[in-house]
Amino acid sequence: MKIEGSIALVTGGNRGIGRHFVQQLLDRGAAKVYAATRKPETIDVPGATPLALDITDPDSVAAAAAAAPDLTLLVNNAGTTTGNDLVSGELAAIRKEFDTNFYGPLAMIRIFAPILARNGGGGILNVNSRLSWLSYPGANAYAASKAAAWSMTNGVRQELAGQDTQVTGLYLSSTDTDMMAGWDIPKNDPVDVVTVALDGLEAGAPEVLADQETKETKASLAA
Repeated sequence: MKIEGSIALVTGGNRGIGRHFVQQLLDRGAAKVYAATRKPETIDVPGATPLALDITDPDSVAAAAAAAPDLTLLVNNAGTTTGNDLVSGELAAIRKEFDTNFYGPLAMIRIFAPILARNGGGGILNVNSRLSWLSYPGANAYAASKAAAWSMTNGVRQELAGQDTQVTGLYLSSTDTDMMAGWDIPKNDPVDVVTVALDGLEAGAPEVLADQETKETKASLAA
């Protein structure tokens, strides 16, 4: 997947890792970057194309596909965490995490897959998590949704191989964004995470492990 000259769409493109994706894609020569968010007026990256999008709303997803028929790269970055566990947590909150972290990215893939095929195949980058492979009290609903997103990423990679669409999963530990503001723990620099992610995307990697903690967690699965 070559970024130079590509037409990209980044969900959750107004802040955090998403904003850095928008900026770095433009810096690497993307011809156009749709910065998609529920609040397009908050997009402040020069050269970005704001796009209104709520990935949990089918009508909004359809409108985004109609607005971006030239797409060659989809970055599924938007996500949420509610701090709920599975047994004691609110079921509505758990469903919200799955709607945003699993069903939303899947809806984007389903509607954009034919567009990517028509435009030569292109690529998809799913922003997943170290918690795809690790449960953690206080974030178990999030971890379950990201485990499902890992499996979904692997599944759509197989399903879209025939149309030459590259599917890359990004896995990272705690990163210094608004989502993690309440956690007093060591955090990645989002600039570094996005740099590693885009390097891996261009190298054709099926998975990008952004930091040492994530590499160690993935390696420990066999135990």
